Amino acid sequence: MSEGRVVVHWLTAFVDLPAESFDRAVEFWQEVTGTHLSPARGDHGEFATLLPADGDAFLRVQRVLDGPGGVHLDLHVDDVGVASYVAVGLGATLVENRGHRIMRSPAGLTFCLVRHEGESKRPRPHRIEGVGTSRADQVCLDVPAAALSAEAKFWSTFTGWPYHPASLPEFGVLERPLAMPLRVLLQRLGDDDTRTVASAHLDLAAGDDVDALAAHHVALGAELVQAHERWTTLRDPAGLVYCLTHRNPATGSL
Repeated sequence: MSEGRVVVHWLTAFVDLPAESFDRAVEFWQEVTGTHLSPARGDHGEFATLLPADGDAFLRVQRVLDGPGGVHLDLHVDDVGVASYVAVGLGATLVENRGHRIMRSPAGLTFCLVRHEGESKRPRPHRIEGVGTSRADQVCLDVPAAALSAEAKFWSTFTGWPYHPASLPEFGVLERPLAMPLRVLLQRLGDDDTRTVASAHLDLAAGDDVDALAAHHVALGAELVQAHERWTTLRDPAGLVYCLTHRNPATGSL
């Protein structure tokens, strides 16, 4: 390990769902990702994994009792104690030690450091016959404008993944290793946005099938928020925002 960074072997996105809508939202996410649910775990059965038909899991769900829920990242590393020390040195905050480490980034985004268990095989895209193909392949960090530079520097330095401007000026992306199941995109929130800490949402690459898949998602209980040129914004049955993008689900390119 070189100074100031650790090796991140795998990323998992946790979809944190309010208790009152947990079951309905979990069914929705299973349907749109082509996964099935693992047995529940945790002291109160609050955690489960969305298991893909092939490859290693990278999506999990959590039942939360307070607040609106959201999305957070788990970073799989060799030594969570060392990784926590490095992250704090780069500006993160240690929130809690539960064996794994619950952390907060410089811009206030919650993430966890967990021990790598050998995950390495990225699952294939999910095809819904007669509708289209998609892949949950990106977590977008929504960052207040004043905090973006420091947040981008933190994530790039900690992971060792170069940070590049994306095709639109408000976005930047971390250059992930090829086998990594999730790409990390950073979005600069507008000056009129009242959020003061960073949050995150899931993006599903859908290529030319965005419109058909959006209609299918709505039929399954999602709410259409707005269609843009390069993505369509929806809310899942728990009210969490996510996007279907026009990126190719196989290659990740536009």
